[in-house]
Amino acid sequence: MLSARETAGRIAAGETTAAIELARSAALIDELEPKIRAFASRPGELAAGTGPLAGIACGVKDIIDTADLPTRMGSPIYERWRPRADASIVMALKAAGATVAGKTHTTAFAFLDPAPTRNPHDLTASPGGSSAGSAAAVAAGMIPLAVGTQTGGSVIRPAAYCGAAAIKPSYALLPTVGVKAFSWSLDTLGLMAASADDLSFALAAIIGRAELDASAANLKGLRIGLHRQGFAGAPEPASELALQHFRKLATEADATLVELADEAALAEAFHAHGPLQDYEAKHALAWEYAEHRDLLPPKLRAYLDTAKAATAESYDEARRVSREGRRAAHTAFREVDVVVSYAAPGEAPDTLESTGDSRFNRLWTLLGVPCVTVPLIRGPRGLPVSIQIIAGFGHDESVIAVAKGLEKLVAPVG
Repeated sequence: MLSARETAGRIAAGETTAAIELARSAALIDELEPKIRAFASRPGELAAGTGPLAGIACGVKDIIDTADLPTRMGSPIYERWRPRADASIVMALKAAGATVAGKTHTTAFAFLDPAPTRNPHDLTASPGGSSAGSAAAVAAGMIPLAVGTQTGGSVIRPAAYCGAAAIKPSYALLPTVGVKAFSWSLDTLGLMAASADDLSFALAAIIGRAELDASAANLKGLRIGLHRQGFAGAPEPASELALQHFRKLATEADATLVELADEAALAEAFHAHGPLQDYEAKHALAWEYAEHRDLLPPKLRAYLDTAKAATAESYDEARRVSREGRRAAHTAFREVDVVVSYAAPGEAPDTLESTGDSRFNRLWTLLGVPCVTVPLIRGPRGLPVSIQIIAGFGHDESVIAVAKGLEKLVAPVG
């Protein structure tokens, strides 16, 4: 995979230029795109910007508005749609010097109907979703950076399946203005890169917060909670092996590990994700459903057929339960430095008809807390298997630092 920090460092040292690095990414996309199918559209040429991310080619998920490229949202409904303005995140990328290398494939409206993208490690396996193209483009080594969105697990899960690093920051740390909404209480922008170190470099540059480019944490002395999320169901053996491998690494690094119980308030919050999303999705996609229902793909169409029955009462109750969950999480995170859990149920599904399951991501998305995933092992089918590291709301620098510390203890997997 291409490293954003290393690329920027070589440019700063005069060993290469932004133009050369962008041309390199363009050539790699030309070479690999026919089999990976990560991109929905691309510009005619990649022009270098100025700033800390100059020379960094970035993929932008195709539900995010761009003025100079179509925003099709994975749907024929928007086949000819060209926004008049860039989304806020695109403007922030450009202000930091990054260059949009293209719009990356998304599942239709960021739901469950698969995108055409392939997993770089096994072209017959799922790349996950909904940010399929973003994860695959980074993991395949086409580009050093990509933007995705997460409403359930759509940043962390595809990154885990494809073997990339990813961050879902604290809710609203990255602006969602100009991003097609699915559930405005849950939708969160995230980044994918070759490593947690690249994520911290890029995130700090994009939003101008140097403190997010934290030094790698020494795991010695950290109090780390292990959360198996029993309320979300059992993982596949591969994900449990990854968590056990993390336990071994952390123990050898003299961290203190604490098994966390399934607190009732967090279990209830997990189950509130569905009704909260249902009510907001039926409103966010009301026009598409009313005017173009027959053009919606089957899984989304069936979902909206059901979601239209969501009531204001169920929504209010889901919001109440969510608030209780956030209060419980605030208390729980006082007891540990970070929490570690499964990033996905297991290896990527062995079918392109599935985007996988977000059940180990939904709670943390609902709570709005920062999560970073890094690959740890290869599973029985030879595909990457990751864990996710979670911190309390607003402690993005902590979760990044621990992820970077963990990366120093493991051999590259992606």
